[in-house]
Amino acid sequence: MKAIAYYQSLPADHPEALLDVQLDAPSPGPHDLLVEVRAISVNPVDTKIRLNVAPEHGAAKVLGWDAAGVVKAVGSEVTLFQPGDQVFYAGAIDRAGANSELHLVDERIAGPMPTSLSFAEAAALPLTAITAWELLFERLQIAEGSADQGQSLLIVGAAGGVGSILTQLARRLTGLTVIGTASRPQTQAWVRELGAHHVIDHSKPLSQELARIGVGQVTHVASLTQTDQHYAQLIECLQPQGRLALIDDPLQPLDVMQLKRKSLSLHWELMFTRSLYQTNDMIEQHRLLQRVSGLVDSGVIRTTLGEHFGRIDAANLRRAHALLESGKAKGKIVLEGF
Repeated sequence: MKAIAYYQSLPADHPEALLDVQLDAPSPGPHDLLVEVRAISVNPVDTKIRLNVAPEHGAAKVLGWDAAGVVKAVGSEVTLFQPGDQVFYAGAIDRAGANSELHLVDERIAGPMPTSLSFAEAAALPLTAITAWELLFERLQIAEGSADQGQSLLIVGAAGGVGSILTQLARRLTGLTVIGTASRPQTQAWVRELGAHHVIDHSKPLSQELARIGVGQVTHVASLTQTDQHYAQLIECLQPQGRLALIDDPLQPLDVMQLKRKSLSLHWELMFTRSLYQTNDMIEQHRLLQRVSGLVDSGVIRTTLGEHFGRIDAANLRRAHALLESGKAKGKIVLEGF
């Protein structure tokens, strides 16, 4: 089968950073779906692993943790899907990625693809939707419902992949006042289009930007990028007993003692945790994606596809990695077809 892989960690603009390769087709385990991949999208995790994780024993390492496709075969214990079903999913970080014609995924972390979306539009959603959903409803413990509880959410990096879906979920499914950050006119417009009540510029002091829109402090913060750079400002912006959730990898250690005076709580979100540890509630990601699929088909939320980079090959994936690393991507970068 065709796949895109790497053999050594190289800059995205290096011609061997990602390569077109031929690999043996995988066989499904008991809980696995064998999926014919039709479209993929690219996430920061792809670039981080490419740069920092060397393949073992010279073997080809395949990235890719967002896919939409068609089930070709199922394992002996599969009950949720059958061949011919269209699915979308993010997969597991400790297994081979989805940048290949055929891919294995545990049925408990896959969902039925929205019927109203193309494969490319659907591939933009799984990883970011799972991350945003778990962050909002499980880590920050926001209640669903439109009632105004006097709560507010500051989303730092609202124009990115996770921010684009988190903004929609927070605005459409909760009573939160949603404040997104973006630093360029086009990304600020994108965040407003996704439903944020207010948009502020994270290249300026956040407390000053909040004051500009008449907000003193917020009850919740979702820090999706550059947490170490904004950390002191985030603490200042949070109300006493507020909650701070983050998903990025700060380059500098965070001093948790700074949270004590306000009794602030800190929450990490990693959507791969359930699959990494085979948790008892692993099937919640299937249910979550099923819910997201229904919300898309009913018009409550929409795909966050930002740019379509053409077919799935090494050259296009290198371009996608380079754009992600530049920090200038809007929404999700998607590739489609082999």
